[in-house]
Amino acid sequence: MKVDIGPVTRLEGHLSIHTTVENNVITEAKSMGEMFRGFEAFLRGRDPLDAQQITQRICGVCCYAHAVASSYAQESAYNLSVPPNGRILHNLIQGANHLYDYLLHFYQLSALDFVDVTAILEYKGSDSDLTVLRDWVKTELNSKTAFPAAPFLPRLSGRYLSDAQVNIGALKHYIESLEIQKKANRASAIFGGKFPHATAIFPGGCTQSPTIDNIASYRSLIFEVRNFIHQKYIPDILAVAKEFPDYWNIGKSRGGFLSYGLLPLGPQLDSKRLFAPGVLFQDNFARVDFDAIQEDVKYSKYSSPSGLKVRNGELTPSSHKTGAYSWVKAPRYQEKMVEVGPAARILVDYHQNNNPKIKQLVDKFAGLAGIKAENLNSVLGRHLCRAISAAVIADFLLEETERIDLKGQHMAQYNLPKSGEGFGATEASRGALLHYIKVKDYKIKKYECVVPTTWNCSPKDDNDQPGALESALIGTRVENPDEQIEANRIVHSFDPCLACAVH
Repeated sequence: MKVDIGPVTRLEGHLSIHTTVENNVITEAKSMGEMFRGFEAFLRGRDPLDAQQITQRICGVCCYAHAVASSYAQESAYNLSVPPNGRILHNLIQGANHLYDYLLHFYQLSALDFVDVTAILEYKGSDSDLTVLRDWVKTELNSKTAFPAAPFLPRLSGRYLSDAQVNIGALKHYIESLEIQKKANRASAIFGGKFPHATAIFPGGCTQSPTIDNIASYRSLIFEVRNFIHQKYIPDILAVAKEFPDYWNIGKSRGGFLSYGLLPLGPQLDSKRLFAPGVLFQDNFARVDFDAIQEDVKYSKYSSPSGLKVRNGELTPSSHKTGAYSWVKAPRYQEKMVEVGPAARILVDYHQNNNPKIKQLVDKFAGLAGIKAENLNSVLGRHLCRAISAAVIADFLLEETERIDLKGQHMAQYNLPKSGEGFGATEASRGALLHYIKVKDYKIKKYECVVPTTWNCSPKDDNDQPGALESALIGTRVENPDEQIEANRIVHSFDPCLACAVH
């Protein structure tokens, strides 16, 4: 039985999932990016300093990560020496953006896979937001229209949280999280200039100078976000995990894990990072080698050569290519499939014992849930890893503000070289993000991006290995093959951003 569960809603961009189901088990899955954009093509010939501005338009959510990755690539190409304040300000902007994105993902994009919105009908309190929500749900459930209004209805059939008070609390936090996300974005914009699409991020630092006033404003906002993470976000995830413990074993990808590391602790790009970089295959760990990355296009809608290294990347669209089913390429590391994202970031760091706080939180929550670290490769694992990341980043950002030297430089001084090339690697909230730039005659000769959802939502590669999401879907038992709430929960756990993937 072949079932199309797309377009999948509550994610960024246009994703369709085609599944083959036999005896209520998914035996094949195709992840299909359904549009083409072409950023790498229209960057050619432009001034290199356009890159960190233009690439932000790849995504309206993780735009800061693209600006930072582009800046890193240019810093490498120009051989820049970055002042400590410049790197700190990059961290403050990007870190706050991570906090916003984690909360957005859980509450607005994923929580409704588990939360029973009809529980709000039992609400008898005086909270005006919940009263409005209760009346709206009641009206929609009694409506004769074929398509009730989003985002709460319609919904897939299946089991949801059974405790009415837990559901009502989660819905209350859903509404509160919108205000908290605004605060995280305001914090990013204090130094970034605005959100989305910062104007102040540049290779070598930030054009916005730090002052006592804007540091104090930033800290105040991050304190509020941090409190919400600890008091509401983490408890809500644990409440879901308590009632759906089988999802510690559902949605496991069948490859390795890749992380480029996040938030440098010093001004140099090779400085130790808050989250360590690395590649993990089972228990075998290795340093990241950018030349080990290739992009296959056997099943992608491109006629350019397959298996090219990042620095040799090409982009020739071919919409009617025989056998191709996605506009997403298939990146592979040493010809192997890897997952990127929060689980990869935490597992790579955990196995290196890089950050004691990460190890402490993983062991703490694994003990509470009765699981092991390897169970983080799952639906619930990805959600928990985002929460752990949020807690670690929030604390770090508050500490980072104390390291700002108000008398120090915040921007490198430089002249653009005639030629050069460089890689810029960071972690967007969705995972490993790599930018490559080659400059010739003061213009961009080549620009390549390998983004998180390109890894996770890739089609099969030249060796017919499925992508991370496809592999996580295969073998999943579904109660209702026509709707597949289980598959939707797996897809949402990866937080796909198809706008990035088809950049």
